[in-house]
Amino acid sequence: MANRTQIYAFVGTDEAMVQESALKQARQLAPADNDFGLEIIAGIADNAGQVGPIIGRTLEAIRTLPFFGGDKVVWLQEANFFGDTETGKAEASVSAQESLMNYLEGGLPPDVTFILSATAIDKRRSFYKRLGKVAKITVHDRLDATKSGWERAVMQHVNDRANALGLKFSRSALERFTLRVGADTRFIDAELEKLSLYIAEKSVSDHDIDAIVSQSHTGFIFDIGEAISNQNLPLALKLIDFQLRQEESPITILLAAIVPKVRSLLYVRDLMDHYKLSVSHNYRDFQQQMAALPPEATSHLPRSKDGGVNLYPLHLATSAASKFTLAHLRSAFEACLEANLRLVTTSLDPKVVLHQLAARILTGGETPRR
Repeated sequence: MANRTQIYAFVGTDEAMVQESALKQARQLAPADNDFGLEIIAGIADNAGQVGPIIGRTLEAIRTLPFFGGDKVVWLQEANFFGDTETGKAEASVSAQESLMNYLEGGLPPDVTFILSATAIDKRRSFYKRLGKVAKITVHDRLDATKSGWERAVMQHVNDRANALGLKFSRSALERFTLRVGADTRFIDAELEKLSLYIAEKSVSDHDIDAIVSQSHTGFIFDIGEAISNQNLPLALKLIDFQLRQEESPITILLAAIVPKVRSLLYVRDLMDHYKLSVSHNYRDFQQQMAALPPEATSHLPRSKDGGVNLYPLHLATSAASKFTLAHLRSAFEACLEANLRLVTTSLDPKVVLHQLAARILTGGETPRR
């Protein structure tokens, strides 16, 4: 059986991270004094008929020693035929994959290292399971901004990248940057690079984020919620109009930007009134306060994938929640439900519905009846 340190696999849905990690590994292992010590095989196949020749070139490269001797690295790069696709499932493709795996399991030449990078790989199939027994597998899956708790994972990625660039974020700037750029690592890295070029002292402030960092789709969604938190009605209306001009669904604006923010404000205000939760700008202190609450106080709160309370959106809402009364926020949440019905069941102009909702949330007024 092949030595695990001779075979590396970089897989996952985050294409940028997969390719970066594979490239870093290839550069680390390839002989610095031998231009022939690294051989790259392009792994993109347009159809199943091309998979066999790609695997054939890969096996030939593994078996062929470099001209001047020494170590050799073979990299099957950006292979796209290991996923749950028509090409990946075709008989010709499966047969070629089988031949590659049989060879890898038989052991590589002692001076050869094999690297595989693939963004689409079906983890249910035998190839992946067998690969795990002979290779060191590194998985880079995209961070999913639609799932609770994504902010903490993104902030860790941002911190790691920022440290490499010498950037130092204040706590609020880190939060603002994360919610402005979303979970696309390629976009995150590009924006961090931009900050590193424009900020001489490398200390990143909220102002720097607003002035330099571009907004992703997630960022505009965040800004609508922040405008509501800050009770800034003109800005909230402006951002809603922008999203509508971008042909964003009114329902998406309501359910992704407005409802989550109002819900978080409502939950936090309720905890403030009934369990004496205090405003804290320190996340660790907020965690400790929440952990001390009785189970009945948190049983209804949104959960993250590990089953714990999704604390981060609640933490962001603590300062703003103190500006609203509990009765006001209950009315605002009811207004969201009414707006949802109006968008789905009537022919009213969505812009009018969303404008009236924002006004009602921030003024406490009644929604006009139609």
